[in-house]
Amino acid sequence: MASPLPTSMDDIRDEPLRAQFEFFLDEHRAALNACLEGLTEEQARRSLVSSRTTLLGLVKHATFVEKVWFDEAVNCRSRDEIGIPATPDESFILDDSDTIADIQREHRETCTRSRRATAPLDLDDLVYGNRRGPLPLRWVYLHVLRELAQHCGHADILREQILAE
Repeated sequence: MASPLPTSMDDIRDEPLRAQFEFFLDEHRAALNACLEGLTEEQARRSLVSSRTTLLGLVKHATFVEKVWFDEAVNCRSRDEIGIPATPDESFILDDSDTIADIQREHRETCTRSRRATAPLDLDDLVYGNRRGPLPLRWVYLHVLRELAQHCGHADILREQILAE
């Protein structure tokens, strides 16, 4: 019988490092995606800071991040091939057609493709599609986890402000 999927940090404490990385990545991916739950389209697009950062834009940007690190870096595809902006700042730009449902779905599907891209790799395997040159998957996981954690914090604050209005 297969062991149950981990549901908390305590469940993975003694697991291999890769399982720990992937648990924390998935936890942050899910938290960022969920920041849009229960909001109106207007609330999700509401701008509360001077940058392009909105809740909907954060999830759209997180999709860009997944594609940069797991499609560009791991699969060695160009941003043009992938169909993503050239710069991170552009990835926050919302189109009139962007909806909560569409952005959440694209984010979830992209995360699934990211998991698939890394499945055959070990943490010390090098990926070759990043401008920095070859990087171990371990570094990519840490970098993405750092970025997701930062954006989850942004989302928490923005959501709190929106719901308090």
